[in-house]
Amino acid sequence: MTTFKLLLVSGSLTVLGSLLTGCGPAEAEAVTEVPPIVAAAVSPTPPASAPAPTAAASTEPVTAQPVAQEPDKTQRTQQPLELRWTVPEPRLVGGQIERPLLNMSATVDLSAEQLAQIRAAGNLNAARTALDEAYAGIDARQPRDIRFRQVGNGWIGEARTGWKVDRAASEAALLKALLDGETRSTLNVVLEAPDRSVRWAAEKKIGHLASGQSSFVGSPDFRVHNIRTGAGRVQGAWVAPGKTFSFNALIGPINSATGFQPGYVVTGNTLSTEDGGGICQVSTTVFRAAFNAGLPITERYEHSYLVGYYEEPGLDAAVYAPSKDLRWKNDTAAPLLVQADWNLKAETLTVSLFGADDGRRVRISEPVISARKPAPDPTFMLDRELETGAARRVDMPAAGMKAVVTRTLTFADGKQRKEDFVSRYKAWGGVFAVAPGDDRLR
Repeated sequence: MTTFKLLLVSGSLTVLGSLLTGCGPAEAEAVTEVPPIVAAAVSPTPPASAPAPTAAASTEPVTAQPVAQEPDKTQRTQQPLELRWTVPEPRLVGGQIERPLLNMSATVDLSAEQLAQIRAAGNLNAARTALDEAYAGIDARQPRDIRFRQVGNGWIGEARTGWKVDRAASEAALLKALLDGETRSTLNVVLEAPDRSVRWAAEKKIGHLASGQSSFVGSPDFRVHNIRTGAGRVQGAWVAPGKTFSFNALIGPINSATGFQPGYVVTGNTLSTEDGGGICQVSTTVFRAAFNAGLPITERYEHSYLVGYYEEPGLDAAVYAPSKDLRWKNDTAAPLLVQADWNLKAETLTVSLFGADDGRRVRISEPVISARKPAPDPTFMLDRELETGAARRVDMPAAGMKAVVTRTLTFADGKQRKEDFVSRYKAWGGVFAVAPGDDRLR
């Protein structure tokens, strides 16, 4: 059996749960190392149905799936063989690279008979299956581009290197250790940097630009599911300088085959059920992030009526492929990263943008409301699961209005640009679901 453990972490990591993230070997120079602190080593056992784990697949220490063996007396005399390796895990803090070290351990259980065979033969053949299992767990870790997480009022950028055991060098050292009577050896692990590493982000001066947030409090389960599915498609998207972000192109087809559930969408003056109901929560939140970042909004539509989930009039973005899309342009000199995060307890969705700050500043006015119209009578839709005479409210009424939000951009050279975003909302009577045969369906 092979057990992976986290032994020591060099550097003052703010959140231990993010230890298994980092960046590439090219970032080893010109940074400051800090002394180690001790972290607890624990080895939880995964469920029997779990696939063979890797040292990088989780922020928790992981335990590889045991090799099935018939119980025999050698199991009572097993000798743990400890394999250690140390890798740098750089991170970006306040625009500066820090380089804590991550010290890992994999324990391979060998029987006394296997150890005796290794020492007698002068090779590792007797431990081949167990060692290959340990190597596979380490090699499974793949590189991942930089991501940012918020810590207090700041952001920390973390990428992840891929790992690959140099078997020839590692096994030469291991065999020597075993022949000398040792049961501990150091692995030689080759690092594979991601394309967008911590050093790459530092050179590009990538940092937090702006965030947008919305609330989905009170959403039914199908809507929460679709919000999370859509947000997952947005998470980790990169927009190159001069390129345009298209929400519909990024989300792709919206149907059950792509993971979306049926939900309510506006049809005429009432509601109907289609796959993906609630996806506009995601587009609205992406719009707010781009709006707050001062990026050019090249296509945006308000909803036909003021949706209660989105609260502030003038700051929503309706999408309905292919006729309605949300588009904005990256007019900065560096790539932009889009990150999405949802909090199921608070029932909030946050979208954040990361790029190079070119000095532009953004001021957004309160919406100016005019042309108010009272909400009309409600409409009714069929719900075959309701008992005769029963009804339930599906959507709240909303007054009609015109809302104008002004965005003022001040650039680094002192020039200003004002933009009015005009939204016109129809008066909406809300919707009730009623049982079959209800006269109000006519």
